[in-house]
Amino acid sequence: MPKDVDKLLDEVRIKKPGTAAVGFPAVRHAMQYVASEPGLARGTRALLKMNQVKGFDCPGCAWPDPIPGQRSFAEFCENGAKAAAWETTKGRVGREFFAAHSVSELREQDHHSLEKHGRLTEPMYLAPGAEHYAPISWDDALHLIADRLRDMANPDRAAFYTSGRASNEAAFVYQLLARRLGTNNLPDCSNMCHESSGAALNETIGVGKGVVSLDDITDHAELIVVVGQNPGTNHPRMLSALEKAKNRGARIVTVNPLPEAGLVRFKNPQSLRGVVRGGTKLTDRYLAVRVNGDLAMFAGVCKALLAREDAEPNTILDRSFIETYCDGFDEVCQAWRDLDWSVIEAQSGLARQEIEDFASDVMAAKSVVVTWAMGLTQHRNAVATIREIVNFLLLRGNIGKPGAGPSPIRGHSNVQGDRTMGVWERVPDAFLDRVQDEFGFEPPRAHGLDTVDTIRAMRDGQIDVFFALGGNFVAATPDTELSESAMRNCALTVHVATKLNRSHVCHGAEALLLPCLSRSERDDQAAGEQFVTVEDSMSMVHESRGSLAPGSPHLRSEVAIVTGLGHALFGEDIGWGAMGDDYRLIRQHIARVIDGFEDFEERLRSPGGFMLPRGPHDSRTFNTATGKARFTLNRPEALEVPEGHLVLQTVRSHDQFNTTVYGYDDRYRGVKGGRRVVFVNPEDLRERGLKDGDMVDLVSVWSDGERHAKGYRAVAYATPKGCAAAYFPEANVLVPLDSTAVTSNTPTSKSIIIRIEPAA
Repeated sequence: MPKDVDKLLDEVRIKKPGTAAVGFPAVRHAMQYVASEPGLARGTRALLKMNQVKGFDCPGCAWPDPIPGQRSFAEFCENGAKAAAWETTKGRVGREFFAAHSVSELREQDHHSLEKHGRLTEPMYLAPGAEHYAPISWDDALHLIADRLRDMANPDRAAFYTSGRASNEAAFVYQLLARRLGTNNLPDCSNMCHESSGAALNETIGVGKGVVSLDDITDHAELIVVVGQNPGTNHPRMLSALEKAKNRGARIVTVNPLPEAGLVRFKNPQSLRGVVRGGTKLTDRYLAVRVNGDLAMFAGVCKALLAREDAEPNTILDRSFIETYCDGFDEVCQAWRDLDWSVIEAQSGLARQEIEDFASDVMAAKSVVVTWAMGLTQHRNAVATIREIVNFLLLRGNIGKPGAGPSPIRGHSNVQGDRTMGVWERVPDAFLDRVQDEFGFEPPRAHGLDTVDTIRAMRDGQIDVFFALGGNFVAATPDTELSESAMRNCALTVHVATKLNRSHVCHGAEALLLPCLSRSERDDQAAGEQFVTVEDSMSMVHESRGSLAPGSPHLRSEVAIVTGLGHALFGEDIGWGAMGDDYRLIRQHIARVIDGFEDFEERLRSPGGFMLPRGPHDSRTFNTATGKARFTLNRPEALEVPEGHLVLQTVRSHDQFNTTVYGYDDRYRGVKGGRRVVFVNPEDLRERGLKDGDMVDLVSVWSDGERHAKGYRAVAYATPKGCAAAYFPEANVLVPLDSTAVTSNTPTSKSIIIRIEPAA
């Protein structure tokens, strides 16, 4: 446990959780943060450009923007403002900083403290055996990487990781670089978040992402089911969309083990109702599902709907849709009929009547959207759960009509676009064929390593060079001690980043830090000022154009860094330098390689961008193995928890974005001044002889042994009995590397079996 955290344990203060989100406190906190980081003048200039036409895309979540003409002048949320302020900070981390601080010293600091130091300003190199990073020129840095890559026994001894922040242009040239080298080792943050969504949706409807538009939610859906997500913290602009839906009469059902303030009531700071009239009540029905009980719950709803159809044939289900567009229906019907309600109740943690009442909500709605986030995707049965959601939607024809469909909500700007651009260790051969036709080299065909398998390979000494385009790999990944140890096994670790983070001080024998431009900063190249593009959670592609002066004259864009390395490795064989000088050339390649990007440059001129094709939504066409939407058999199961144990889920606090920790408060959950807290049902505490406020240790239990997280404050909280929650990345130490979702291999960070013991 970093020393900086020790002193915080006694400072944690707990008060009653909030019952409403945003309002003036959010505005106040956001502007205080802006004032303290970039300063009000620079920060305000950035905020007024964020999420605007000809402005830059928020570096936080991937929530879509309203169409031009319907955007507020302040089209950002509290956490979006924090994200922009965090990367436009006045703080600087250059050669003087690293001369004064050894790597060993920095390793003792917590996540917040490391990033708080400020922006990286120049390339830095850590030599073998050295204790201090030292400056290095860009040319020397890129040639050092090129030399180490050439020295490898084979290309598969390199791994190229990507965070969700990279633009489409950067992601495209990045996957091109890896494949030109000869490897498909392209792990990315999707492997840890929505890989389960992609696997389930590809199999059942033929596209690995959602097929819902923003206007489906705001203007058309009669019922919106929000499952396993916390919009008030993770994508707060969603609350505005839900408010608009509520105001026109939509009904909202929330399914979550924790009651989240943002889904109880929304105080819109841009409306009179939000400021002085108490805001808008959002959730009409709250289902406090047991952690990992969602599969059983949705199976129960399907069983209830089918029973009503059996009682009154042709009145409940959309038989015409099922017969025309679906297959597998008869098999799943028999499985639902055979389900025992006692099993459903035990696994879901919900009473049958609660599920039956939800089924009545469904029957009353002509159009249903289901949205979800990592509360569903990080369980062993995550893929089966999302397949069951598709079953649920298919039963009443809720795909391919306005206001209906599945909508996984991405947690990082452009993580979906990175996958579209080919950042995937298992990209289809058709994509590789087009790369070969476009660039004239044979890309590797063998599947590469995802994130979990990359950690295993590093652990086993099978990776020489680890290159990260953004992100904080060792903090984001499971089994923290193992991941950090695995990183140290590499010969060279390279991180393209804006700020210092923990991955930079858990390094290989050699290490490089390559500082890049932020989203909000102007990108000038040889061909003039450049812009990049991103894809949001709902398949809209639009440009992002920074306008602030770069934080240092030595910063390079992600595109320039990747194409510069390509030139150092391969010369101008496929025009690396030219692509780095003029991003239009990259978009021309994208237009010829990737479906849906035809006339890319021309379509970007449309204000707000353009929508990528979504066959299931647009024409009820399904690119599956059978050419139809597929009902699948998903037998209900839930994590079996031994007597005396709990199932822990990791969650974000309100004062963080992914692994970036802005501060030590979680305003909506009533936590102030600390992060090492564990939320537990009061009865579970009493049964263990504990009470609210006690200091405890968390012990996770797995087949290979136990993992420990020491020094947590117990917080009695309204979560189902047998369940608990704690913040990541701190609690990632408890997640076993080999505990992953079936099919997707996503870490099961929402299904950790733990004991809670009095602090040693």
